Amino acid sequence: MKSILFHSTALLAAVTSILLSSDLAQAQSTQRGTDAAYIGAGVSTNVTNGGQNGDAANLGGNIQGRYQIENTPVSVRGAILFGKETSAIMPMVSYDLGIAQNTNLYLGAGYSFVESQGQPSPLGNRNAAVVTLGAESAIGENFMVYTDGKWGINAYENSTADALSFQAGLGYRF
Repeated sequence: MKSILFHSTALLAAVTSILLSSDLAQAQSTQRGTDAAYIGAGVSTNVTNGGQNGDAANLGGNIQGRYQIENTPVSVRGAILFGKETSAIMPMVSYDLGIAQNTNLYLGAGYSFVESQGQPSPLGNRNAAVVTLGAESAIGENFMVYTDGKWGINAYENSTADALSFQAGLGYRF
């Protein structure tokens, strides 16, 4: 629990500093944010443990995508977090805030469907509600970088523990 609190506090501090510095970015640029649709791949790591045998934190990969709903700050997102034993598939919706030129901060919610219930994925070992907080930014015309944290609420079988994972990756715009 202390680990979750530490990571959550660190993530909140980082987000706060980004938001506080966004006024400088606004003064330097007339366009804030991005409406880019993309699909990407990268790494994923679970930093929590459900307290049962086989629930240890693990390292895996991710495939994530984004499609913005036209003329709104809302996006439809999808993520697959995969590890050695199983994957968690997550449909999500997010609110996107343009904080700098071609850069968004996003807060979203969805649901995690674990393919093999009871087997460890990068976000727990059972289906759970998910909250995500992240950032994405364009690199040139064709690529995006993204990073986020995903919080799986009550995401372990036979436990009240939550799961916390962090992702980073490179996406291709379409």
